[in-house]
Amino acid sequence: MFHTSFILETVKEVRYNIVYMKTEVIQVDQLHINQEAIAKAGRILRAGGLVAFPTETVYGLGANALNEEAAAKIYAAKGRPSDNPLIVHIASAESLPVIAGQIDERARRLSEKFWPGPLTMIFQKTDAVPMGTTGGLGTVAVRMPANNIALGVIRAGGGFVAAPSANTSGRPSPTLASHVYEDLAGKVPLILDGGPVKIGLESTIVDLSVPVATVLRPGAISLPMLRETIGEVQMDAGLGSESGEVRPKAPGMKYRHYAPRAELMIVSGNQRAVTREIQRLCTEAHEQGKRVGVIAAEESCGDYDADCVRAVGCRADDAAVAAHLYDVLRGFDHEQVDVIYSESFADGQFGQAIMNRLLKAAGHRVIGTEEG
Repeated sequence: MFHTSFILETVKEVRYNIVYMKTEVIQVDQLHINQEAIAKAGRILRAGGLVAFPTETVYGLGANALNEEAAAKIYAAKGRPSDNPLIVHIASAESLPVIAGQIDERARRLSEKFWPGPLTMIFQKTDAVPMGTTGGLGTVAVRMPANNIALGVIRAGGGFVAAPSANTSGRPSPTLASHVYEDLAGKVPLILDGGPVKIGLESTIVDLSVPVATVLRPGAISLPMLRETIGEVQMDAGLGSESGEVRPKAPGMKYRHYAPRAELMIVSGNQRAVTREIQRLCTEAHEQGKRVGVIAAEESCGDYDADCVRAVGCRADDAAVAAHLYDVLRGFDHEQVDVIYSESFADGQFGQAIMNRLLKAAGHRVIGTEEG
């Protein structure tokens, strides 16, 4: 965590036509908002610049969503594929009609129950939203974050802020300001450091531009919660493909995400079999001269002989597992391990979202074990 506002100038190689700049980091507090910092962020956004700020899910890299040139800076800074749409963040549900068309009863019910919060809804876009923000699509993804710092930045920046995760594309998403700095120092003029985020996984995305509401990305708002609110909701077929052979509908979900630098593999099955198989794999990797990392629950992290064993949380607290996952994945980069083996974490409200992220990070490499 950064303790004071400071400026550092980087001298990295220029790529993606980025002009490298000084990056300032300012600590902010949700309970005692630093209005000067919020105003500074707003000025940068209104001038077409980038600002990184915390939300309740992960840190976002913000730009004016209605300014196509500003949105293009997000793609450049992240090295993000141009067909990967940006989510537009708003600070008031009353502003939704400016950017979204065909807002129906499903949207009203969902926004009343889950906004502000970790839910993104997809609508037909209006002409106010440039194609550069939507990745060339005729639809727009919108959410209202449950974080006072984020809401203040959105208001100060004009009310419509595109903000994907503030990381290099493909890397684990940032849950701390230090993660943002590690990836984007020199590419963004301002990072607002609001401390650790609350949830730690990106928002649930539900497509309302189709007759049957469809979950395109699982998150904290689970499928049962959505069905309880609006009735019929289906999962995108690609999300249920453990092998990755079926591509999900959301353009961004076809790319590898959340990945540490080392090769990651998930081991699935009952816990006794998983522990036995992971330890066998660790021994085999050590014999090959590799440094080995293991992702485990707190209950089983002592069962492994590896170079780096990281406990991601207690199995009874899947929210804690979600909150710590990306920080754990990033930690292995500093340990310089060659291969990582992870237990499976499929249970609980966050189970589907956690496994979605792990599968993407592992490139859908899963090792099954025999029961028993």
